[in-house]
Amino acid sequence: MNIKFLASGLLITSLLIGFLVFKNTPEPVLTPPVVEVKQVVAAVEADGELKDLGTRKSGSDWSVFLGPTGDSKSKETGIITDWGQKGLKVLWERNLGSSYGIGTVSKGRYYQFDRIANEAFVVCLNAETGKELWKFKYTSDYQDLYGYDPGPRCSPLVDGNRVFIYGTEGMIYCLNATTGKEEWAVDTIKKFGVIQNFFGVGSNPVIDGDLLICMVGGSPAKDKQIPPGQLDLVSPNGTAIVAFEKSTGKVKYQVIDDLASYSSLKLATIGDRSWCFAFARGGLIGFDPANGAVDFEYPWRAHLLESVNAATPVVVGEEVFISETYGPGSALLKVESGNNSVVWKDEEFSREKAMQAHWNTPVYVDGYLYGCSGRHTQNADLRCVEWKTGKVMWKIPRITRCSLTFIDGHFLCQGEYGHLFLFKADSQKFEPVAGDIKEGTRKGEYELSFDTTYDLSFPAWAAPVVSHGLLYVRGTDKVICLELIKKQ
Repeated sequence: MNIKFLASGLLITSLLIGFLVFKNTPEPVLTPPVVEVKQVVAAVEADGELKDLGTRKSGSDWSVFLGPTGDSKSKETGIITDWGQKGLKVLWERNLGSSYGIGTVSKGRYYQFDRIANEAFVVCLNAETGKELWKFKYTSDYQDLYGYDPGPRCSPLVDGNRVFIYGTEGMIYCLNATTGKEEWAVDTIKKFGVIQNFFGVGSNPVIDGDLLICMVGGSPAKDKQIPPGQLDLVSPNGTAIVAFEKSTGKVKYQVIDDLASYSSLKLATIGDRSWCFAFARGGLIGFDPANGAVDFEYPWRAHLLESVNAATPVVVGEEVFISETYGPGSALLKVESGNNSVVWKDEEFSREKAMQAHWNTPVYVDGYLYGCSGRHTQNADLRCVEWKTGKVMWKIPRITRCSLTFIDGHFLCQGEYGHLFLFKADSQKFEPVAGDIKEGTRKGEYELSFDTTYDLSFPAWAAPVVSHGLLYVRGTDKVICLELIKKQ
């Protein structure tokens, strides 16, 4: 029997079954968006200033995905490194519905994007106590083709007194961050003709000046009848990137013929100008965020239909690192206006790759990248890679897939089965300090604890968030707030 033919047949059959289920499932009854206010706060116009509710004045907000600098690094210091047997102090926890993204923190408020049944919602909590302030909810009809949770993948983005959410079904909402009131909304699926991606929408947008910049990846009207997930049949229509006026939702520009990925946009300043990098389905795109002028497109993706680019580009100086886990691996590019050149890249058909980041974004510290490499739980490892060469300095297997956040000379590591531990940022050796990890039976080996300290359930796929000394981590069914730095 022809194995390739059989595999192709199975793939087509699975997509067809998914499409039939998708088509035959009754659509939810659409209801207007609703705001529920639990604690009355004086209303402030969207252009006004968000009042600070926080009592912990040292440290900084974490108002966007991957933190204030968009690289999963915190400048806060004085962390507790002795966690003891009971772990860090739990300040509050809250049950969650079906979602994957973690929240963001601004002015003493924690914003979490979630979904229960057919209602998607963003809830605003007091960041220090977990007390609910308001909730904005709307009907979401997204159904996942592969059985994953249908809830949001993106984190809320807070900009002044506005909070933006980008739902799995493609809805963008701009809300008043104080009250939860809707300011404007755009249905990107209808407006730009997006054919459903494998796992819905999952690329976090960014704010640049007066613009909200999103990865959309729409298609022309002729593609409307293509079944969800069959991206090999889908053609782009020049809307890989769409910039909206953040105060009104008006489209300011739309550029690039490509489809969307699950990698989030990355802003950077290189030389005397601003850049935005989009690791779209077809590869890396460098462009001017102010007007959408494209500098270059660098093809980089696996040949597999069911493959995605998901890790956010890492920018250091004038160099940009990209990584994926389905095929080619990683590449380091040097960029300049209108051009790019390869510093190094993995050999496409080699089994030995410098890094194969899945959804987790590697973190750069002092000339080295730290991150999780591997597509599946059983073959994933935690490793350190030299930035300039791609040389693997060390790797620790059997840690499961994990996500990192850097703070105060250490990494917080969140494993997908709920293990949370702390290790030193050291390019020469792996040195765990605290948490759910222990030495193995052989020297130089490590293994995860049988039980987890905070009872976070699989899949715990979001990188930890640190804001004003508080640590926020989540599993599939709850988010927990821990005290990482004592209050001053």
